[in-house]
Amino acid sequence: MGALMTTRHTAVAADEDAQYLTFMLGGEMFAIGILGIKEIIEYGSLTVVPMMPAFVRGVINLRGAVVPVVDLSARFGRANSPITRRSCVIIIEASSEDSRPQDIGLLVDTVSAVQEIPATQIEPPPSFGARIRADFIGGMAKVDGKFVIVLEVAKVLSIDEMSSLADSAQVPTLDLDPR
Repeated sequence: MGALMTTRHTAVAADEDAQYLTFMLGGEMFAIGILGIKEIIEYGSLTVVPMMPAFVRGVINLRGAVVPVVDLSARFGRANSPITRRSCVIIIEASSEDSRPQDIGLLVDTVSAVQEIPATQIEPPPSFGARIRADFIGGMAKVDGKFVIVLEVAKVLSIDEMSSLADSAQVPTLDLDPR
């Protein structure tokens, strides 16, 4: 089984309420648990890193630390998010089983609000119909009469999967030795 990135998120019992950061992405509302979020910053200039998968937009300098920025829209197999004045980067502290914690930025269209969502209001993910991979969805919640897709951040930021996608983005080299 591949190593997964995990956030500082602690498990919430099924009967407890939890707070989630809601945000928009391609006209749809998503949510992630706030316990794994370090901060939210305005989208600024980033440095493009050659030969990375399309969903890695580049890196930013966050108080001296190099932080990769993942475009969630592209990670979900959609087009890259258009950059607007409301574009934000959500900084998440993530770690794998065999490495120290690392900050990762998630590029989103706009951040909406922090919402308390009762666990009883979160339904299991649908087996079909979502426009993103089913394993990326932790559940479906109804907030203010609208559905919110609760993301499974550990699956979205799987180290093994992102590494294999980065490897497949590498340009093949030509062997010029005729032997």
